[in-house]
Amino acid sequence: MKTKHPFLDTLESYINNSLPQQPFLSNICKTGIEELKKHGIPHSKQEDWLYTNVEPLFENEWDLNPTGLTNVNVEEIFKCDVPDLDSHVILFFNGKFYPQHHPLPKGINLYSIEELKKTDPQLLEKYFFKAAPLYKPMNSINAILAKDGYFLHIEKGATPDKPIQIVNASIGNQPFFVNQHNIILAEENCSVQILSCDHTLSLTRFLNNHLTEIHLRKNASLELYNSQNANNQNSLFSSIFVHQQADSHFHSNIISLHGGLIRNELSISLLEPGAECHAYGLNLTDRKQHVDNVTQIHHYAPHCTSFQSYKGIYDNEASGAFSGRIIVHKGAQKTVAYQSNRNILLTPLAKVNSRPQLEIYADDVKCSHGATTGQLDPNALFYMQTRGIDKKEARMLLMYAFANEIISKIKVPPLSHRIEGLVNRRLRGELSQCANCVIHCG
Repeated sequence: MKTKHPFLDTLESYINNSLPQQPFLSNICKTGIEELKKHGIPHSKQEDWLYTNVEPLFENEWDLNPTGLTNVNVEEIFKCDVPDLDSHVILFFNGKFYPQHHPLPKGINLYSIEELKKTDPQLLEKYFFKAAPLYKPMNSINAILAKDGYFLHIEKGATPDKPIQIVNASIGNQPFFVNQHNIILAEENCSVQILSCDHTLSLTRFLNNHLTEIHLRKNASLELYNSQNANNQNSLFSSIFVHQQADSHFHSNIISLHGGLIRNELSISLLEPGAECHAYGLNLTDRKQHVDNVTQIHHYAPHCTSFQSYKGIYDNEASGAFSGRIIVHKGAQKTVAYQSNRNILLTPLAKVNSRPQLEIYADDVKCSHGATTGQLDPNALFYMQTRGIDKKEARMLLMYAFANEIISKIKVPPLSHRIEGLVNRRLRGELSQCANCVIHCG
């Protein structure tokens, strides 16, 4: 297999000039390079990348050191807030933490990864690349290039009064490659809602590689909602790795509205009895957009539950992929696992590849999986037209009903209403940007 690549040469040159001073970070960078030499830059001959061709991305010239924003009027350039949503806001511009002076509630501690490297490298070393494997190509690249991100620590028993909203915005006049590394540590008996929003504030071509590691202690509860609405020249890789201890609950909901190429990877390890996870995803894809959702749920312990439901609507020449894998390891008896992927193709040129997979090494489990891909039900369309609804509106209503199952799983009412409105406008072809944003980035 050919693993040598010009971009690999670029990365080797990069770390030779900017190797971290901390020994553990330096070793991680070197391991990242060695893994890339072994496995190669992501390419379509690798099983995990069969349906998503990213090789052209790494043939482009990228600025590997994008600058953040240090002195801006946030209200003037970013107005994509959710009406009526009262939240604690954390801002990142071009992968770099934007300091604000709004205190977080008691029990919530926020650190910039860049600052933590200097002030408490021992804390960072304890969790950095402990949930995410280094051998995956985009993780290896993140290990080499990520300079900043957030470390969010939710203390034992903490229950914030309102959600935490993390805004990742890209803005600039030249193409750059953003690598951001995030860590969430949720201690015992805490409960928190996190909203993560990915936006572009200019029409420039960006490549974003966000890696998030999540550690849920005993009986911790975390809801993570991700809204992706970037310009169609943008490429986004979002990788989330979750480790769950006993009786913890994890809820994920990813809504992909806009973005030229999006790949969402979600890997969850249920490590102790009673852990439970629910993963939902919805992508509305048109033009030549491509959305790839990859999930992997590891059941390591008995009496754990997982539920997955991903849906996609594909129009024009859009394409997509879903690869979902449930692995029930030896000894994980009394596992309950469910997985579903359903897709609608609106044109003959739209296409999607779906691969639901089950691997079971225990004998007392309840597991099911399935996938369907088709078109809108012509009988339902005809019935609605006989009731006086024109064909275009009937199509929109059927698509909305299809999407609403995922939207209804959002447990933050103002966010749910906002996403409902955005999806409605998106299905009608009216959404090319966030409603209140001053930048037309669709």
